[in-house]
Amino acid sequence: MRAIFRCLLLAVFAVAAPAWAQDAYPSQAITLVVPVPPGGASDFVARTIGQKLSEVLGQPVIISNQGGASGTIASNNVAKAAPDGYTLLVSSITTHGIGPLINTNAPYDTLKDFTPVIFLADFPLVMTVNSGHPEKSVAELIAFAKANPGKLTFASSGNGGAPHLSGELFQIVTGTKMLHVPYRGSAPAVVDVAGGRVDIMFDGAASMLAMIQAGKLRPLGTLSNARLSILSEVPTFDELGIKGVDVSLWFGLSGPAGMPPAVVQRLNTEIDKILKMPDVREALNRQGGVPMGGAPKRYDDWVRAEQARWGDVIKKNNIKVE
Repeated sequence: MRAIFRCLLLAVFAVAAPAWAQDAYPSQAITLVVPVPPGGASDFVARTIGQKLSEVLGQPVIISNQGGASGTIASNNVAKAAPDGYTLLVSSITTHGIGPLINTNAPYDTLKDFTPVIFLADFPLVMTVNSGHPEKSVAELIAFAKANPGKLTFASSGNGGAPHLSGELFQIVTGTKMLHVPYRGSAPAVVDVAGGRVDIMFDGAASMLAMIQAGKLRPLGTLSNARLSILSEVPTFDELGIKGVDVSLWFGLSGPAGMPPAVVQRLNTEIDKILKMPDVREALNRQGGVPMGGAPKRYDDWVRAEQARWGDVIKKNNIKVE
């Protein structure tokens, strides 16, 4: 009878353990690691979601900005962290889409060493110039670039990111040649373009909106199939006759490989609810973002599709990071 009783207890514990683990999580602060300095779209998404997540989970959510090496430093720190749900990465097209295809020496595998949690948001890129730039349109920039190869410069948040690859793809499609000027994050790059020290920048509206509203940056086109509601007067590249440069910044939440399914589900469920909140949707929309959400598989499928897409582009056009 004692043996039977012990077996029954073990069976009950086995059934209750996942629910107990989910209820017990979280019991301490959660850290969202952002792979760029404060001020960029990734940082904005992290802080918008993090504040709400702290409220619903009843624990502090700490934002840890760990910029550098196109997200490799931050990604590696999270990949090596304990898979307990307390250290999470705001992953992106830079860390999980393009970066792995260019930085083949990264000390981790983005598809094997991370647990997908949820797709957070999508931000179509915008092409901008300094408001005092003599060229007033994309067509004028292309004409100038063709007549003066290598004279125009374009800034990015770092080698290998979507803003960088957008500039490279733009040159391939338009037959132009420009000089790439990489920065450590979007914020300092935006400052230098607004100050006229660099000519052009491709980035999410969230990174540049303040300077656009202040009249220091002029948006010339969006790299998407539809206009942004916050920049409704800015035409899309499709409208301008420029095909094949449809690029967006996308962000998701990833943890180390081996996270408990109950913890992943708790995070996914709560954040999916947060992304449906009217004030959160409005906040993302105001910055040019589209809330996403969905099951972890949706984000995993998206990452794999983007790697396949960009792998083909990089291979066909021999794009390399210097």
